[in-house]
Amino acid sequence: MAEVLVQDGETLESALRRFKRKVQQEDIIKEIKRHSFYLKPGEKRRVKEALARKRNRKRKSRDIE
Repeated sequence: MAEVLVQDGETLESALRRFKRKVQQEDIIKEIKRHSFYLKPGEKRRVKEALARKRNRKRKSRDIE
């Protein structure tokens, strides 16, 4: 769990910026999205394969240019 303590003389905006940065570094949002709904094992595999195809396609197009 990300936690940020507001220091003396620190504005709330800067503390909020530090909190957002910490949340992003710890991939908390990504975990929440991943666990927000259940995927059957077969669906999970299909999604994983589709992402791999997309990555490979992107990599090949970069190699061509």
